[in-house]
Parts: sequence; structure tokens; C-alpha cells
Amino acid sequence: CLWTLAAILKETLKDAPVPGAGVLKLLAPLDAVLEGFYNAILLHHFDSHHYTSPYSEATNNLISFIDLLEALLASRMELELPLRCQRILFLKVSYVLNVISASIPYVIKKKFILLLKKCVLHKSREDAESGSLFLQTPSLCEDMLALSNAVLQVVNLTWLNQIPLSGKSSSFGSSEAAPGHDSQGGSDQTVLRALSLVVLKALEFKIHNCATEAEIK
Repeated sequence: CLWTLAAILKETLKDAPVPGAGVLKLLAPLDAVLEGFYNAILLHHFDSHHYTSPYSEATNNLISFIDLLEALLASRMELELPLRCQRILFLKVSYVLNVISASIPYVIKKKFILLLKKCVLHKSREDAESGSLFLQTPSLCEDMLALSNAVLQVVNLTWLNQIPLSGKSSSFGSSEAAPGHDSQGGSDQTVLRALSLVVLKALEFKIHNCATEAEIK
């Protein structure tokens, strides 16, 4: 079901001359359902034996859900007033941050990190067409601020130290291999760059929206 919905949404975005009407017709009846999916799937207890293998059914289901979230993010640009299901990734990004630090296969962590990168680079159609450096759409400003606050909150703790930079090596900021693993592979530069960009963009957006100098500090 997740895969089919993501595929239909991608086709709607690709084929229609004005995709907004098709996106709204497809997603509006499913808005509350998709938010329920998001809560149920990402609040799941991931430190279980179902997720030990990158080839398990549970892992494949989660990857299908990430693909759907990516399609929802892409479809957001087509609506002037985005639906709740298109905003949920920003408003409840803490769920994703928790999943990334859970004991799940590296491929899922990487897909979620790259999805966060797409979030911090996302612009509304108006901003993209005007070349605006900062966001003008109120809903996107609100969502980016929620995402930035959540990211900076976990980064200020020990979240980054729990993020592996490859399927084999140890955590962010360390070049040592995990016990029993070969260190020849090195760090995953794609994930390193994406994580760094997410943190920098969150910091940039937060500073740009701070009311006082004290808040910036």
C-alpha cells in the first residue's frame, strides 16, 4: 500500500500539466490517515529483532514509508496551503531523529538523513521562482523553525555521537572502527556532508529568525 501510494503520487507530479489539483484530490481524503501512519510507524519500538537485517520485511516496509515521505515532501511545492500530511515531517521531525539514533540497519539511517537534507533545502514554488534566499511562505517558515529547533535541541545533547558514518565504522566525529570491523572502508562522505548541512542550515535558519542577540548567542 505504501509503495503504491508513493508511486501514484510521483506519477501525478510527473504527468499532470498542473499537478496541484491531482495532488489535492489524492491526498486530501488521506490526510488524517497519513498522519496516523507517521505516528504509528515512527513511534514503533525499533530496537527489536525484526530490524536486525537490512533485507527483512520490516526494514523493507520502513524503506517504502521513507519513499512515501519523500514523495509527500516533493508534492508540497504544488499546493499553496500544504496539507498536514505534507507538513508532518517538519512538525514531528523528532520522531525521525529518534529513529536515526535507534538500533536499525545503516541503510535506513542513511535514507532518513538524506531525507532531512532535502527538508532543509526545500523551498516553496514562489521562493524557488524568485530566487529568494530565505523562506517567504508562512507555513514553510513555521515548519522550518520547528525542524531547526528539534535538530539543534538533539545536536546540543549527544545525538551526533550516536550516528554511524558507515555500515562498518563507528560514530560521528571518530575515525575508529567499531569492534570486529575492518576500518579500510572509511567514512560515508555522503552522510557526513548531509548531516553537516542539516546542522548548518538549522543553525542558519534559527539565527535568522531570532528576535534578540541573546537568543542568537
